[in-house]
Amino acid sequence: MAKIEILLPAMGEGIIEATITKWLVNVGDKVEEDQSIVEVATDKVDSEIPSPHDGIIEKIFFNEDDIPKVGDTIAIISTNGSDTLPSEMLNEEPKADAKKIDIEYKVESAENKTEEDLKNQISSKTPGGKFLSPLVRSIADKEQISADEIDKINGSGNTGRITKKDILNYLNTRTNTGINTNLSPLAEKKSPNQQISKPQLSKEQIYTGGEYEIVEMDRMRKLIAEHMVMSKQISPHVTSFIETDVTNMVAWRNKNKERILEKENIKLTFTPIFVEAVVKALKDFPMINVSVDGDNIIKKKNINIGVAAALPSGNLIVPV
Repeated sequence: MAKIEILLPAMGEGIIEATITKWLVNVGDKVEEDQSIVEVATDKVDSEIPSPHDGIIEKIFFNEDDIPKVGDTIAIISTNGSDTLPSEMLNEEPKADAKKIDIEYKVESAENKTEEDLKNQISSKTPGGKFLSPLVRSIADKEQISADEIDKINGSGNTGRITKKDILNYLNTRTNTGINTNLSPLAEKKSPNQQISKPQLSKEQIYTGGEYEIVEMDRMRKLIAEHMVMSKQISPHVTSFIETDVTNMVAWRNKNKERILEKENIKLTFTPIFVEAVVKALKDFPMINVSVDGDNIIKKKNINIGVAAALPSGNLIVPV
């Protein structure tokens, strides 16, 4: 019986990881070549990964919402196998890579934890037998959620598995029960004679009276917000204003806009003219088209310009 590893493929320059958004198959399912087996999402594109061969899904290594790296094995297909797999294989829980980094939380390795931390660390299963991925356990550890407390969360995953979304939703409503999630370990160890601050009000408690509406961000809007912050952290932002006489450019556009609209059914704006001017400037001054890696300057041979375009949903995409 041959076994084929399904790897997370490269999906574009600069993309090093992707989020597993939905598995379209389960362990034990028969699949055909080119059949889509999993949906993944990056900050640039959502796509489906097809099966490279006919066979049976033997193992799945990542849960939904996990973030594998490009090149990681996400599943294994057995070829020339029987229609069924051993029961112990069908019941095997998906494994998440403890080194994967989430947008909000990072799973810490044991070497970074103290002996006391390891003693209090939540195991891979709750007292009630619910499976917990390393990411969920890391969130529970960071937010000081006990094993008994997390066992009471209703999991939306397969066979009641508690997902990242489940535990984050629980944290959003946790303060309504009177538990202060903002207490630090030192604050919890205060003596009875010391005054403990009152629990913080949640957003749901503040935004009441019909004057506000709380709308959860979709995945794209979360990524846009994250990358805007990341851009500030990575690249120094400098703005320079220079006045330029663009009389000839305006005259050229006014002369040709009706002809282009009639021929191409597209309104000619100044944007493509600006893009062409930037490209010519980068060719003339290639040291502008660089990035810094430590003490090294990396000169880019290719010129790629992203232009933000609005979607009907109100989000933005940036075609290159």
